[in-house]
Amino acid sequence: MAQKKAHEVDSWLVRPAPEAVIVLIYGPDRGLVSERAAAFAAKTGLPLDDPFSVVKLDAGEVERDSGRLVDEARTVPMFAPRRLIWVRNAGAQKSLADDVKALAAEPPRDAVILIEAQDLKKGAPLRTVVEGAFCGMALPCYGDEARDLENIIDDELRAAGLTMALDARNALRGSLGGDRLATRGELQKLTLYAMGRGEISLDDVKAMTGDVSALSLDDAVDAALGGNIAEFDSAFTKQCQNGSQAAQLLAAALRHLQNLHLMRGELEGGNRNAAAVIAAARPPVFFSRKRAVERALTSWSSTAIDRALARLQATTLQTRRRPELAVALARQAMLGIAVEGARLAAGRR
Repeated sequence: MAQKKAHEVDSWLVRPAPEAVIVLIYGPDRGLVSERAAAFAAKTGLPLDDPFSVVKLDAGEVERDSGRLVDEARTVPMFAPRRLIWVRNAGAQKSLADDVKALAAEPPRDAVILIEAQDLKKGAPLRTVVEGAFCGMALPCYGDEARDLENIIDDELRAAGLTMALDARNALRGSLGGDRLATRGELQKLTLYAMGRGEISLDDVKAMTGDVSALSLDDAVDAALGGNIAEFDSAFTKQCQNGSQAAQLLAAALRHLQNLHLMRGELEGGNRNAAAVIAAARPPVFFSRKRAVERALTSWSSTAIDRALARLQATTLQTRRRPELAVALARQAMLGIAVEGARLAAGRR
């Protein structure tokens, strides 16, 4: 079978098998998929910024234009010995799997096919074709384990010429690991913040774990979506006492519901569970909120989210017309969402 186990992928990428001209990189960790795809592309030796040598396609394009991938793979390269056909955002597209099956039966002589895909279950057509092909290789990408995180932290510290206190490292681990690119981004942000100090302290880590007021607003939103009415009312009151405006609270709720709507679409249309969808979310979900977001993602349907969005949009308009009632209007709208959140959490539709 043309596949590797998760712990074998990095070593294979150091020296890819020359016969592997159809490479599928898939998994719930979208950042890791992207990072490893870039590593494999670099190994081809082709100039990645040359559109004649590297053709980048979205899986949706291939799905809409059946045979497109085969045509690109059969095209004779003009300025290089071979071409890289790089397909992103692959999933359950039938035309893409059919094209890959045709190419696996008659491998291209002048092209390498690189496919980035979401998490594919065993038996998914695309994964089955690549795993069964002599010219194929399927490489899974799952969330970083503790050992992987330690190595990534060490890599970024070494590159920045910094060390990290043990208590700072212990605190940092909890916010990393859901997505490889997000992990590197957080580490690079932290090392840039601490540049010139020699050692990253616990205070540095705390200073870079996100905006406290924004998280407090999110706490109120999470409580409402989770149906925790008393907890929401307490968080809402506290925010108003601290000077937060009703517009800020409504904006935070709208932003979160819009992100939740996108994640719910991925959950309903793909083959990933809620945890995997949240791990791949952009912007990333702050680690302390992941459990609350996962509960909301599981209980709130797309239709219910649409109702909540409509309620918030109408309330936002009302607060602009009657600013003296903004706090009361925002509280009423959010309490309505909290009531529905309680009903949904209890499993009633």
